[in-house]
Amino acid sequence: MVDTLIAGVIHGNAYALLAVGITLIFGVTNVINFAHGAVFALGSVLGWWLIAQQGAPLWLATVLVVAVTALVGVAINVFAVHPLRRAPAIAALLATVAAGLIIENLAQLIFGPDTRPFPAVLPTNNFRLGGVRFGTSDLVMLAITVAVMVGLGGFLRFSRFGLAIRATAQDPDAAAQMGIGVGRIQVLAFAIASGLGGLAGIFVGLYNSNISPTSGSAAGLTGFVAATIGGLGSIPGAVLGGLVLGLVEAYGIYLFGDGYRDLITFGVLVAFLVLRPGGLLAKAPALAAEPMTGTFLGAGRPLRIRRWHAVAAFVVAAVLVPLVADSYAVVVGTQIIVYAIVAVSMTLVAGSAGQLVIGQAGPIAIGAYTSAILTVDHGWPFLAAVPVAGVVAAVVSSVLAAPLWRLNGHYVAIATLGIGMVIVAVIRNWESLTNGSYGIFGIPVPTLFGYEFTSGTQVFLLDLAVLALVVAVIVGIQHSRLGVALRAVGADEIAARSSGVPVRDYKALAFALAALFSGIAGALLAHQYSYIDPSVFNLPMSLLIVTILVLGGTGSPYGAVVGAAVLIGVPEALRLTPELRILLYGVVLLLFIRFRPQGVLVRRDRVRVAA
Repeated sequence: MVDTLIAGVIHGNAYALLAVGITLIFGVTNVINFAHGAVFALGSVLGWWLIAQQGAPLWLATVLVVAVTALVGVAINVFAVHPLRRAPAIAALLATVAAGLIIENLAQLIFGPDTRPFPAVLPTNNFRLGGVRFGTSDLVMLAITVAVMVGLGGFLRFSRFGLAIRATAQDPDAAAQMGIGVGRIQVLAFAIASGLGGLAGIFVGLYNSNISPTSGSAAGLTGFVAATIGGLGSIPGAVLGGLVLGLVEAYGIYLFGDGYRDLITFGVLVAFLVLRPGGLLAKAPALAAEPMTGTFLGAGRPLRIRRWHAVAAFVVAAVLVPLVADSYAVVVGTQIIVYAIVAVSMTLVAGSAGQLVIGQAGPIAIGAYTSAILTVDHGWPFLAAVPVAGVVAAVVSSVLAAPLWRLNGHYVAIATLGIGMVIVAVIRNWESLTNGSYGIFGIPVPTLFGYEFTSGTQVFLLDLAVLALVVAVIVGIQHSRLGVALRAVGADEIAARSSGVPVRDYKALAFALAALFSGIAGALLAHQYSYIDPSVFNLPMSLLIVTILVLGGTGSPYGAVVGAAVLIGVPEALRLTPELRILLYGVVLLLFIRFRPQGVLVRRDRVRVAA
């Protein structure tokens, strides 16, 4: 058990370094920086290049990595976050997602995508305590973590810039009125946080003995969980959260095995958000509005799409795509439709109810596995399995999310992300039902009334018909009394509650409806591919759905279809290498959020101010 304790403390050190950076940026800018993991990965691969390829000593490599990653952090703020300071928080959040994609794929292009051994510049097992072996590298990382935390604490408490950072974190408007350059302070916060991320990248690489430019997503998520456990905005809380998460993970893996790591990590996240949303050392702020309350810019409204326009567009797609598209294009078109179904249903949650949800990969996975299990193991027909898959996804997701609707703001989004990860982790570990990481093979093709949809074109037309039905249902809901109530919740939650509208119930209902259609989309995806495994349903899938939604206009079902076509179809149409395709996706996403954040089918109205 002592070795488990030491392993937990060592991992907790790394989590603490990551968590401090995340919580520092959140405290100053109120932005969850999803690019922090990419900065961490850049630090690890840059450290490898300096030491292994250029022969630099560890101390020099560490200084250079911290300097370079600090500059990268400044660039993230200048190009992704600061220009969106007047926009709702979701805009800057998605901009950091785009920035992370750009950084990660540039690192792959420069250094290569392969996993490689990190140079053993410090011994890793030259000490022994009882039956436990550890190394100089572990002691150095612990000493650096303690020194960084003490130094950062002293800097924030006693220095002029540190006091300015604390004042900005407490109230940016009041800090600006007192003469503090809030913009410069935000640049400083990004530089410090990103430098710490790069530092963590070096020492985690040294501890794990291997590094990869693609390791940032997992590391960033873990650091984000640690920051949330400690309390977003609290530096001491981030350190404590990192250590707590490291110890819980270590003992959980000791008891249940490494396969339960994600379930333990994100299960702890959800538990903390439900029981103590502010974390160990912070308070959950009382927010007057959700991050997506109202329209995306507040001065935009969707372009009016008449019913016959939509019908004509679906007819044209049904006729032209089979005639002019090759088999590959038809498969891509089917994938666009599946994502469009999910995004269209999400307009009820994000666009109408004003609630940001991240983690929709969870309901999609439930629907996919439910339909696969029913058809493969129990011989159910496709027509019966697909709607049941949607219902199961809605019920399970609603039950898991039921405690969340008393939360506000970022905390609901974070919790839904955790629930999505927990769902996928349960699927991965429930081997007797889901076949675990091996997945399910031999999922039958769609069959309706004895007719098998065997070709790509036939599956495309079937999915297109489902998409048309989903769009009709969602548009009908938006124009019904339920839609009016949801829009009231999204426009002004406090006013809606004062008028007697049960806000939590309406949010939960919108989430359940979105989960229903997401489960149906997951079932269609499973029958399209004939094979599924848990790796398909990951965080990038959830973030892609959110970006599709925002690109099309959060309240526009038709815009969601356009967003899916742009974000999935355009990169595939260019037929670039995977690295260039994702890099282009990140650049396009960043430009859209920067210059067209209201969406492609939303018109930004000019607001006249009386003289």
